[in-house]
Amino acid sequence: MEKYLENFKKNFEREYTWAAGFMRNVYRYGSRCAMYFPETGERWTYRELNADVNKLANAMLGDGVKKGAVVMYQLLNCPVFAFAYVASHKIGAVNCPVNYRLSAGEIALTMDDSKPDVFIYEAEQQEVVMQALSMVKNKPKRIILMDINKSAAAPEGVVTYEEYVEGQPVSEPETDFEPSIYDETTRLYTSGTTGRQKGVPMTSINEVLSAHDVMIHFPMNQLDITMNTTPWFHRGGLHCAGPGPTFYAGGEIVIMRKFIAKLCLELIEKQRLTFVIGVPTVLEDLTRSQLKEGRDLSSLKGIVTMGSALERAACIRYQEVLTPNIFNGYGTTETFWNTFLRPFDLPEKAGTAGGSCVDDDVRVVKVFDDRRAEPDEEAAKNNIEVGEVIIRSPAKSAYTYFNNDEETERKFYKGYMYTGDLGTWDENNYVSIAGRKDDMIISSGENIYPTQVEEVLNSCDKVSDCIVTAVPDKQRGELVTAYVVKADPSLTYEELEEHCKQSPMIANYKRPRYYRFITEIPFNPTGKKLHYKAKQMAASDLANGLLHRV
Repeated sequence: MEKYLENFKKNFEREYTWAAGFMRNVYRYGSRCAMYFPETGERWTYRELNADVNKLANAMLGDGVKKGAVVMYQLLNCPVFAFAYVASHKIGAVNCPVNYRLSAGEIALTMDDSKPDVFIYEAEQQEVVMQALSMVKNKPKRIILMDINKSAAAPEGVVTYEEYVEGQPVSEPETDFEPSIYDETTRLYTSGTTGRQKGVPMTSINEVLSAHDVMIHFPMNQLDITMNTTPWFHRGGLHCAGPGPTFYAGGEIVIMRKFIAKLCLELIEKQRLTFVIGVPTVLEDLTRSQLKEGRDLSSLKGIVTMGSALERAACIRYQEVLTPNIFNGYGTTETFWNTFLRPFDLPEKAGTAGGSCVDDDVRVVKVFDDRRAEPDEEAAKNNIEVGEVIIRSPAKSAYTYFNNDEETERKFYKGYMYTGDLGTWDENNYVSIAGRKDDMIISSGENIYPTQVEEVLNSCDKVSDCIVTAVPDKQRGELVTAYVVKADPSLTYEELEEHCKQSPMIANYKRPRYYRFITEIPFNPTGKKLHYKAKQMAASDLANGLLHRV
C-alpha cells in the first residue's frame, strides 16, 4: 500500500497545479472565448490566449527568469495582466501584482522587499514609477512599459511590451524544473487598513482551491461569463471570478479596466454576463444607473459583493433593481473569503457576514487585555458579546507573510489567522462584523464600534455615506466624530444630531459629538473604509477648527 500511496502523492503534488488546470482548458476548450477586452474590442480564445501567454513566458525565460523569481506588475485590469499571471505560473515564477495607486516611496519599498526580476507598469504611471526606480535599492533586471494605446515612448533602460514579446515563439516554454502544488505562485501585498503593506504568499494549491471555492459557492462553471469590477491586484479581484478561477474553470472573463456603471450595465446586457463582482459602492452605482437605463439583466446568475456588510434596506433595493441573486463574502487577503451569504440568506441575514464557507472554520473568540485568546475561548453566541474574528482556512492560506516573521507570529496561531476584526455571532455561527480592534473608540470607558454608528447615520435619507472615527478629549478620552457625504444638499448638522437622538439603534453615549461634511469617503481598493485615515484627518481638522460640535 505504501508504494501506491507514494505514487498518488507524487502525481497529485506534480499534476494538481493551477497551471495544469489552465492547460487542460486550452486542450478541451481551445476554440472557446476565454477573454474579451471591450476597450479595444479584442477577443481571445483559449488557444489564442495561450499563444500570447507563451510569447511572454518565452521572453522571460530568455531573460534568465528562473523558478522562484518574482514578476511584479503594476497594472490596471487589462490583457497584459492576464498574460503575466498565466505566464508566471508556467515558468515557475512568482506573480506579484501590486496596487497601481501606490506612491513612489511605497513602490520602492515593495520592490526592495520582493526584489523582482521583471517589473511591468502602466504608461499613465510612468512619472511615479521612474521616481520609484530612482529610490529603489534593488532595481529590477527588466523593466517593461505597457500602454494599451501602444503610443507611449519608453524611457532609457525600459522596453515596451510589444518590443519585449516581438518575435517570441508561441510554443510551450521549456522549463528545467518539476512543478509542485507547494510552489509559491502568487504574492499579494495587503492594501493596508492599518497603513502597512505586508507580502502575502500563496502556493499553487492555494490558488486551485480558491478557484474551487468560487466554483462551489456561486456555483461557477465553463459556461459562465464573468466580470470582476474590482482591481485584480487584490485577492478578491484575482480570485473572485477574476483570472484565477475563471481560467481554471474554463469560463470567459470580460475585462473592466475602470468601473463605469453605465458601461457595466451595457456589457451585462450585450455580452450576457452571468456573474459580476464589485464592492457595495459599485452595487449602489449600478442601482442608480439601472433605474435610468433599464437594461436587460436577465442573464445574471448573481452579483457578488465583498469588502463590507450589506445593510438590509440596501440589499432589498439591489435585489429589486438588479437581480434577486445577491451574494456577499467576507475574508482577508491572507485567506480569501471565509464566510458567505447566498441569495437564500438574504435579506434576512443582511448586515451579517454570513456563516463559514465549506472548507473554513470562522469563530469569534474573547478579547483579553493581556493576551491572545485560545481558539476554543469563544465569545458567547448571543450576538451581544464582542470578540475577535479568527479564521482557519487550510485550503486557501499559506499561513505566513513574506519576509515578515514578526507579523507571521502575531497573526497566525494554532492553525488560525487572528484577523483583528471585531464581531459577534449567533447560535447558527453567523458572524457580524463590528469593526476593528484598532478602530474601536473608547469614550468615558465605553467601547464604541464605528460601523454601528455608521449604520445609524446611513439610515438617514439625506445621507449618501459616512465614516466614523474619534478625536482626543481630556475628559472622556475620545469623542465620536462623523464625516458625512450628503445625498441631499439641504442636510444640516442639527438634522443629523436629531436623527441619532431619535434612533432606537444607538445609545446616547455613542452619538457623534463632532461632524464635518465631505464629498468623498476614504476607501481602500477593496471597498473597505480607511478608518485610520479618517482618524488622522479628524485630528488635523480638530486642530484647525474645521469640525462642527453638536
